[in-house]
Amino acid sequence: MRKQEKRNFKILDVIKEHIRKNIKEYLSVCIVFLIGTIIGVMFINNVDEGQKTQITQYLGNFTEALNTDYKIDVGSLLKSSIISNLILAISLWFIGSTVIGIPIVYIIIGVRGFSLGYTISSIMITYTMWKGILFSTCSLLLQNIILIPCIIALAVSGIKLYKSIIKDKRRENVKIQIVRHTIFSSFIAALMVGASFIEVYGSSNIVSLCIKMFVQ
Repeated sequence: MRKQEKRNFKILDVIKEHIRKNIKEYLSVCIVFLIGTIIGVMFINNVDEGQKTQITQYLGNFTEALNTDYKIDVGSLLKSSIISNLILAISLWFIGSTVIGIPIVYIIIGVRGFSLGYTISSIMITYTMWKGILFSTCSLLLQNIILIPCIIALAVSGIKLYKSIIKDKRRENVKIQIVRHTIFSSFIAALMVGASFIEVYGSSNIVSLCIKMFVQ
C-alpha cells in the first residue's frame, strides 16, 4: 500500500513539475479555451427566437425520447465517441508536429471551448435554471474532467515542441522532441479513449436517470 502511495505521489510530482515548467503555455491555452466558451455562451444568448425555438425543440425531443425508454445504441455511440476523440488527438498531434501549425492549434482549442459554451447555454435556455444546471452537470461533467485537460495538454505539448525546435534546430534535437511529443500524445490519446467510455457508460446512464427523475 505504501509503495502504491509513493508511486501516486511521484506521478503527481511529475505532473506538477510539468505544469510548472510550462505554466505560460498552459495559461495561454486555458485563456483561449475560456474565450471560446464565453463566445459560445454569448452566441446562443444573441440568436433570434426562431433559432432558440429550434434548439429547445431538438433538446426537448431528445429528453422526451429518453424519458419513454428509448434504447440507445451503446456500441454505435461508443464507436462514434472514440473516433471523434482520436481524430481530435491525432489532429492536435499532427498540427503541433508541423511547428508552423501552432496558430491552428489555438483555433482548435477555441472551437472546442465554443462548442462547450454553446452546449451548456443551449441546455440552460431549454430548461429552468436548476434543471439546466443538473442536466449540464450530468451530461458533460464526467467525461470533460478528463477530456478538457487532455486537449489542453496536447496543445501545450505542440507549443513546447515548437519552442524547443526554434531554440535548437539541430536534426538530433528535432527528432528527440518529435518522439517525446508523439509518446506524450499517445498517452493523452489513450486517456481520451477512456473519456469516451466514461461518456457512454457513465454520463449517458446518469442523464437517462436524471431525465426520468427531474425533467418533465
